[in-house]
Amino acid sequence: MFDVTALGELLIDFAPKSVNEAGYPTLSANPGGAPGNFLAALNRFGLKTAMIGKVGDDMFGRLLINTLNDAGIETRGVVVDPRQFTTLAFVSLDESGNRDFSFARKPGADTCLAPEEIDEALITDSRVFHFGTLSLTDEPAAAATRRAIELARVHGVTVSLDPNLRKPLWHSEDAAKQAIEWSLRQADIVKISDEEIAFLWGMTPEQGAQRLLNEYGVSLVYATLGPKGCHVANKNGAATVASPGGIHVVDTTGAGDIFGGSAMSRFLKLGKAPDALSVEEMTDITRFACTAASLSTQKHGGISSVPTLEEVEAKLAE
Repeated sequence: MFDVTALGELLIDFAPKSVNEAGYPTLSANPGGAPGNFLAALNRFGLKTAMIGKVGDDMFGRLLINTLNDAGIETRGVVVDPRQFTTLAFVSLDESGNRDFSFARKPGADTCLAPEEIDEALITDSRVFHFGTLSLTDEPAAAATRRAIELARVHGVTVSLDPNLRKPLWHSEDAAKQAIEWSLRQADIVKISDEEIAFLWGMTPEQGAQRLLNEYGVSLVYATLGPKGCHVANKNGAATVASPGGIHVVDTTGAGDIFGGSAMSRFLKLGKAPDALSVEEMTDITRFACTAASLSTQKHGGISSVPTLEEVEAKLAE
């Protein structure tokens, strides 16, 4: 039995490390992909997870599988495809550590996962199935994602979503909005950013959270506020939690994913339904997740930047 199985992109993030004499960046390769980052946080905090996806039969694909294995993530659901190359993302950072992405994904292996390649037992034997909308940008991965969600629903598995909007990967903004809107209606738990709420509906995070609860059938919403923290809500109430101070930000890559995985780890350990959480419980979950995500920004990369439980607890105790 797995606590969480995730489906989606695995890729290499190339982040700038320095600049050469001609002005070109020297890049550092880091394992990435939102679902992998999400699962790495869960494993770091003591849960059992599995990954479904596709990589190329190349050096980066093999490195990614080894990295997931080292993190304790089950990889039998990761397909190795000799016909495609592992997806690559090139990250640029501003002075505050905020990032922008350019992708080598035309196609990338992650978009080529087919429905018949899904290890269905990984989903049906999990407490939670997690996905993001980047696996809906192209076929056949979109069909594979829809199949996985259907399996989760039929077998009573809780569905978790992080829209993880990356506009350059969509054929149009309208296509992105339609896919995200559809995805939100499939989910029990949603982690969504203030920027994504503004993109979809032009409203505040607080308004967006209530819309998801009242119109989309979502049971628990984390509306993240970047460095300011997170607004969390379910039918029992809402709270806004600030991120901890004293953090020197180096790289925000993967911070939202690490927030999501950290929050999921605390939620699952309570053993309650998402709409049964009290405001106090939601606040505790969110404070833990905000702290873990903030600490992750002190290091480069996604999977490689997840803090330890001891580091999070020490920061919380300050």
